Amino acid sequence: MHAPTATAAQDPFELSARELEVARLVAHGLSNPAIASALFISVPTVKTHVSHILAKLGLESRVQLASWVARHDLGPPAHTRG
Repeated sequence: MHAPTATAAQDPFELSARELEVARLVAHGLSNPAIASALFISVPTVKTHVSHILAKLGLESRVQLASWVARHDLGPPAHTRG
């Protein structure tokens, strides 16, 4: 394992497991209510996760987050409903 650094903010492993799940669902175009339903959490909790993710990665929008997920090839979200 590597020690965290100020420049490691774009490392996917800087995000918690739940934040990675939320990021993947955002990248798949799900709305906050859809993410909340898929993960069995509240919409305000989703909003908090998204805010934390954007801050940790230095991003400003969900579109930027989706691009970040695609660039880092994080794979499909673990909890999606068909």
